Amino acid sequence: MRDIRVATVQFQHAPGDKTYNLGRVRHFVTEAARSAVELIAFPEMCLTGYWHVRKLSREAFEALAEPVPNGPSAQELLRLSREHGMTIGAGLLERGDDGRIYNAYVVAMPDGTHAVHRKLHVFEHANISAGSRYTIFDTPHGCRVGVLICYDNNIVENARATALLGAEILLAPHQTGGCNSVSPRGMKPVDPAIWARREEDPAACEAELCGPKGRGWLMRWLPSRAHDNGMFLLFSNGVGPDDDEIRTGNAMVLDPYGEVIAETRASGDAMVVADLDASILPTSSGRRWLRARRPELYELLTQRTGQEMETMRVRFGY
Repeated sequence: MRDIRVATVQFQHAPGDKTYNLGRVRHFVTEAARSAVELIAFPEMCLTGYWHVRKLSREAFEALAEPVPNGPSAQELLRLSREHGMTIGAGLLERGDDGRIYNAYVVAMPDGTHAVHRKLHVFEHANISAGSRYTIFDTPHGCRVGVLICYDNNIVENARATALLGAEILLAPHQTGGCNSVSPRGMKPVDPAIWARREEDPAACEAELCGPKGRGWLMRWLPSRAHDNGMFLLFSNGVGPDDDEIRTGNAMVLDPYGEVIAETRASGDAMVVADLDASILPTSSGRRWLRARRPELYELLTQRTGQEMETMRVRFGY
């Protein structure tokens, strides 16, 4: 890996309005190009909208999906990538060649190539399908990148596998914060009254978004995905109302020691830019620990315990 300038974005998407959402992507790509950014990450399903889809009929849900890379959204990402010489990642619903619908993340690269990750742990709609492989690829910018979407990052084995496959940078697009977790100490809904008064009382809104409902919850576990595996991590997220929940933003970049090197606490659309220093990768704790592994001890990790459930049942507590 060489040094590279990256950006990560939070924005409030419009449900089902791909024209508007692509407009926000174009806006931030243009801004990032002015700062010589080479790699930019946008949130999960930011092109199609996210939380509203669980209420859609099967027909309406499938109508939102597009093929990749030949659909209009992926083609626009590829066009923007070529125009600005930038690798661009953004989330949408993909209609696969198998006819199934996936929560997918498209990464368009300026040489005309692309990668797509299908979320491994899905719960967004009764008719959504889960992906079945990890996604790691080389970019024209001299770095090896992996992608894990939202809940994928909660499962520690996914981050470890991505690192073992050579990822130096992990793109972690989310739609999170403000969820009504079934865990007593998990996330809880953001107070809509505090959000509505964000301009009159910005300090109260920041405290709500950055407390245990948002950033505080993230900081319990997200830095460990970078630290324990020796990867840079680009966290992108939605912000603001998303159907009946309020996303908490907190877009940030973490280094391989799990340190936050750039972040925003804005209660609205925002982008953060960071320079990644490749020289700290080889001696980071996580990289050294990967070399100390004893795989002969880990057979248990591939065996079923009998406690496994579908992600939807775990997520919603039934």
